[in-house]
Amino acid sequence: MPLQHAVLALLTQRPNHGYELKARFEETIGPQWGGLNIGHLYQILERLVRDGYVSRSQVTQTDRPDKNLYTLTEAGRTELSTWATSAWVRVGGFRDELFLKLLGAVALGPHALTTLIDAQRQTYLSELAGLAQQRRAHAAEPLVAVLIDAAIAHTKADLGLLDSASAHLAPLAAAQDAQEPQRSQPQGAGDTDTTSDDSGRRGRRPESA
Repeated sequence: MPLQHAVLALLTQRPNHGYELKARFEETIGPQWGGLNIGHLYQILERLVRDGYVSRSQVTQTDRPDKNLYTLTEAGRTELSTWATSAWVRVGGFRDELFLKLLGAVALGPHALTTLIDAQRQTYLSELAGLAQQRRAHAAEPLVAVLIDAAIAHTKADLGLLDSASAHLAPLAAAQDAQEPQRSQPQGAGDTDTTSDDSGRRGRRPESA
């Protein structure tokens, strides 16, 4: 995830120190992204300084330790411009635990598949309700609103995927269920029961009166 470019974008406005950048990132992007780990942020800043995209200077403070101030360089602005104006290409494939759950449910048969799809549908519907509330709460914050809209669109697509999964995987689950081996029957089940008389000869069990 190219968070280093997000940091460069924040530094186009003004120099910042680490905790200011963390707060500005979380405020700008909104709750859907999640918090930014300060340790990870400082690792990013170190790389940006090393690569010449950001410069670092110390600011003396009388009542607290000195702090590092990070400033965007011309090389950093060029790097940001190249990245921000080029199309994003998915390179990691689609790795979603749901697909692994579908694999497991199909292996267990139709009932497991239906149970999973119904439970997942309810989860997505609950997510949509929560996203709608967030969308109303952040209507005045354009960038946050766009990210929430993306989450809503993604969740609606996931709901559609469940319909596709049900249609395509139900026959496979039924076939898997049909291939399940029969439970072992008790030895001699279905055969005429026999018993031994006192002489050791085997004979038919007398029918009940």
